[in-house]
Amino acid sequence: MRTGNRRIAAGVTVAAAAATLVVGAAVQAASPSFTPVQNAQPRVTGISVPNALPPELADVVIAQGANVLENPDGTVTNYGYYNDGTFVPTPGGLTEATKSEPDKNTYLVMRGLRGADPEYDYGTHFLFQGHEGGPAGYVTRVNLDADYAHRVTLLGKTGPSFTDGSTWYPFSRHLLVTGEAEDANGGVWQLSPNPGGPVEKIAGLGFGGYEGIQAAKDGALWLAQDIGGTKGTVNAHARQPNSFVYRFIPKNRHDLTAGGKLQVLQVSRHGSPIVFHAGQADADITSADTLALRTGDSFPTRWVTIHDTATDGTAAFNANQLAKDHGGTPFKRPENVAFRPDGKFREFYFTETGDTDLRSEAGAAGGAFGGIFHLSQKRSSDDRGRIELFYRADAEHGGLDNIGFLTKRTVVAVQDFGDTAHGQTGTFDSAYAFDTKGHAPNPQRLIGEGRDASATIDSQFLANGVAGFQNDGDNEITGFHVSNGDPGVHGLLGAKAPKPFHDGWRVFWTQQHGDNTTFEIVPASKRGHSRVR
Repeated sequence: MRTGNRRIAAGVTVAAAAATLVVGAAVQAASPSFTPVQNAQPRVTGISVPNALPPELADVVIAQGANVLENPDGTVTNYGYYNDGTFVPTPGGLTEATKSEPDKNTYLVMRGLRGADPEYDYGTHFLFQGHEGGPAGYVTRVNLDADYAHRVTLLGKTGPSFTDGSTWYPFSRHLLVTGEAEDANGGVWQLSPNPGGPVEKIAGLGFGGYEGIQAAKDGALWLAQDIGGTKGTVNAHARQPNSFVYRFIPKNRHDLTAGGKLQVLQVSRHGSPIVFHAGQADADITSADTLALRTGDSFPTRWVTIHDTATDGTAAFNANQLAKDHGGTPFKRPENVAFRPDGKFREFYFTETGDTDLRSEAGAAGGAFGGIFHLSQKRSSDDRGRIELFYRADAEHGGLDNIGFLTKRTVVAVQDFGDTAHGQTGTFDSAYAFDTKGHAPNPQRLIGEGRDASATIDSQFLANGVAGFQNDGDNEITGFHVSNGDPGVHGLLGAKAPKPFHDGWRVFWTQQHGDNTTFEIVPASKRGHSRVR
């Protein structure tokens, strides 16, 4: 990637394919410009490295793993750890507490929210997370206006499930969280933004590796599923496309527990659906359909109903298997989703993580390194549309995970390549910005993630094959989130063009694993005057 020290000014596109990394592009003429981070941070055995941001920006810690919950329950006592050991190994020891891995962030500005202390004023600014590691998924609320003792509140648990994605559903005024477990422990739950309320599983969505979730203005939920496929025999470092994109149309958007229709996205080529072939991993990995879908050509799509609670009832079901049975089109781990923020909810982007192994025989042409897909429809509620690959990742920019819009035209996708790929590239993950109006999107580095000391220790344990070690290694970028916190329908992600650092718009991200730190990104000039206390 050729970036040098070019600066990207507000409202100005540098070269036809360059991404504009701007604050309030085309809105705030005097907004500061950003200098893209030139290189990814190097990975050296046993060495921790700080995160790199553009000189115009700075990170402020708003919560980290060691933060004590104001209402611990015995198993869960801290923001990023379970209560089963010390946070770092004791001298001469090789064990440590299980790390909870806070994932997607959801920011809301609300009045009257309660906490464990009935006499305390918790303020109006809150950040919510699902936690995906350990013996039980749980949900936290970071009280951004609160003091240390009241900083983090436990909202509830989702049972033995990874809790990954989160979003606010304004129609019923619930926080929604997804569970990535591939068995019946997975699914989608709703809960109150206050502690002590019920954590209810939404039966109409079944189970099966859900991660990214967003609501459209008509109340429909759009979801991505992350289930890794079978490795090939010939293609021993590549995996069969095995995950799907879904849409849930509720019977009553004010009560998601009333059921509805779950649909899977089906893509066609030459008049025939692109489908999963059971027991044919090698064939699917290198098929003409797999390659064609990643050329950038446009293909017709339609939504196919795979489950309707009105006729199929509310018993648990495997969404992944039903998607295969009904001719859904499989992708290589589509993890997270975002609507273009123009208020129309008819353009939808989702990331594909790929194989996260540079040895993958699929190569970039076969989606080995993932990318970003763009789905468009005339109306959000339409059953038919078209899809194309917006960005095909290479070995440097692969493993894309969280995605969100920074401005009306600039989308940010972050990497989750993992220790294997980090060792192959010799670098850590990055967050990249893309100009969605460009015809040849050129990723511009917004964050060059490093590795904190705790993750450095964990990475060593994994590399040395420490028996029974349960935590992940290198840090991961997750939870990239841009929002003004509006809890109404007009505050849905996709309803308004973001204006970071202006008019209440804020930017958050989480450095998962290691110390499990969640940051707010602020202008460097404002770092010493952060609203965070």
